[in-house]
Amino acid sequence: MRSRLIALVLSVAVSAGGGSGGVAEADRGAWVWPVAGNRTVVEPFRAPAHDYAPGHRGMDVAAPAGIEVTAPAGGVVAFRGTVVDRPLITIDHGDGYVSTWEPVTSSLAPGDTVAAGATIGAVASGGHATRGTLHVGVRRDGVYIDPLPLFGDVPRAVLLPCCSG
Repeated sequence: MRSRLIALVLSVAVSAGGGSGGVAEADRGAWVWPVAGNRTVVEPFRAPAHDYAPGHRGMDVAAPAGIEVTAPAGGVVAFRGTVVDRPLITIDHGDGYVSTWEPVTSSLAPGDTVAAGATIGAVASGGHATRGTLHVGVRRDGVYIDPLPLFGDVPRAVLLPCCSG
């Protein structure tokens, strides 16, 4: 029993160490913001109660049509095309992290390697998000997660007193 417990602890420690750095980088909040300028989140992530429940499986950030979108971290383009009525691009960052960007037009092709900060396309119009926004979706091991904590250059919220008296 004791040897099984030691093996389990070692297994968890080795896997937590990460292979290509994707998990370690993301856990540190090392992703770079995908558009220049404003860092406004227009619509935050809202986790659904279960797989088929309503929610918002990503965040929408302020980004006018035509602005360049950059890769938040290195990876490989997994998909680029149109889904329903909107163009999008999906990047596999390794270690279970996959990001999807919409509406984004791109000249990249599946299999292309991208570096953090490299241009992956431009914000287009259309889709389900509010006009003038970029939808950022991130899955970790197939489960949608809140992308905001992955970005290291977003200032922390500061709570201020609201009322006097």
